[in-house]
Amino acid sequence: MTQVETVPMELSRSETSAEPALFQSAGLMAEAVLAVVVVPTFRRPAMLAETLASLAAQRTAVPFAVVVVENDAAGLAGLAVARRRLAEGGLQGLAFVETAQGNVHAINAGFARAMAAFPRADHILMIDDDEVASPGWLDAMVAAAEGHDADVVGGPVVPRFRDEAPRVLARHPVFWPSHDRSGPVPMIYGTGNCLMRRRVFDRLGHRPLDPRFNFLGGGDMDFFTRCRRAGLRAFWVQEALITETVPADRARIAWVLRRGMRIGSINRAVDLKHAPGLPGRLRIIAKDVAIVPVALLRAAGMLLRTGNPVIAAHPLAVSAGRLAAWAGVEQQPYRAGQTT
Repeated sequence: MTQVETVPMELSRSETSAEPALFQSAGLMAEAVLAVVVVPTFRRPAMLAETLASLAAQRTAVPFAVVVVENDAAGLAGLAVARRRLAEGGLQGLAFVETAQGNVHAINAGFARAMAAFPRADHILMIDDDEVASPGWLDAMVAAAEGHDADVVGGPVVPRFRDEAPRVLARHPVFWPSHDRSGPVPMIYGTGNCLMRRRVFDRLGHRPLDPRFNFLGGGDMDFFTRCRRAGLRAFWVQEALITETVPADRARIAWVLRRGMRIGSINRAVDLKHAPGLPGRLRIIAKDVAIVPVALLRAAGMLLRTGNPVIAAHPLAVSAGRLAAWAGVEQQPYRAGQTT
């Protein structure tokens, strides 16, 4: 059996700052691992502890390990949480520092490490550091991948509001998943609850997210768009439930509107990437113009259907985000010091 190279657990913070440290749980046998859960983390140590506890509580016979990617090289609070969890036992895996800051760099580093460190792992999963997996999550995802020969599997991420959310926000679409029943789907949209087979990375690269989305976000949407365009099969598992902690600063109308605008910016960036040349750019401009009346009609329909003006404003915010991106204005929530 192959053991993953590691460094002594007693390394000091000053020593880790010179070169990213790699920690592993005691007795980890890499060749026995068949599934790996990647957990990127940035300045959410308390939430990360809950995430790792939920992974330790998985009811599964699948030999799996975690790969925790600390993306705060200055603070290292997440690394400390991961080290404690791995040292306690009950959860096998690795933790290391990715010094290149940003969402895409952290996720890519986690995927690449998972592929290299665990050569027999066919299932590479991901969960965010503000999420909690249900006890049967991993089994449901792996069973769907194998039972339906799916390349990519997604599942629902539902909100868990830290404080009671305003009623106008509780059912807002930015907090709820894109699909609501199990079965084949054209694509999934986010890495917060996903599984990819090793063959996906062999085809699209072991660092598949595009760095141009590093601070804007949307690297996952671009990645899954490329999966769809490559003909890879996607499957949705409604039973593979994950809950996401929504802090008080996100349960606000202003945050929801900004999130809608960022979705519009991401959509346009992905469209532009896959429509090269002058004809492609002209199609994107035409879409930018056409989306305004479409958004107005959708907003009116949503208002009639829900009676909720904040929900009805969502397509307008998405449209505004596209137009803002056209003018060169984009949010960068994954830059250090910004709010996602």
